[in-house]
Amino acid sequence: MPIEMRLARIIISEINENQFVFLREVDGDRQFPIVIGIFEATSIDRRVKDIPRPRPLTHDLLVNAVEQMGGQLDSVIIRELREHTYFADLRIKLNGEVIRIDARPSDAIAVAMTCEPPLPIFVEEEVIEEAMSAD
Repeated sequence: MPIEMRLARIIISEINENQFVFLREVDGDRQFPIVIGIFEATSIDRRVKDIPRPRPLTHDLLVNAVEQMGGQLDSVIIRELREHTYFADLRIKLNGEVIRIDARPSDAIAVAMTCEPPLPIFVEEEVIEEAMSAD
């Protein structure tokens, strides 16, 4: 059963290639990091800090496209951890159905943070357990 988590923090390093987002359990104490790229990290950071953008960025474009086509962004689910790689779905409601779109967790989290209010982020229990045992 998926567990709701929230973005707890973002670590952006100018001297390292890898950046980190930490997800923390909404109704608990568990948390774990996900390594992401600099573009996604800065995109998420801009949204968290509510830094205005003069023109839509990639994640804004995706949110706007879904909404303009009549869809409603619903949630993010991080569904799998395989060989040190996380797999996520962006869930979109359209015409009474929930469509799951495969996404990198970094992009899915950036989209979640772009929405107002931010989308809920869920993580499968097995993913949390595996991520925490890898630390």
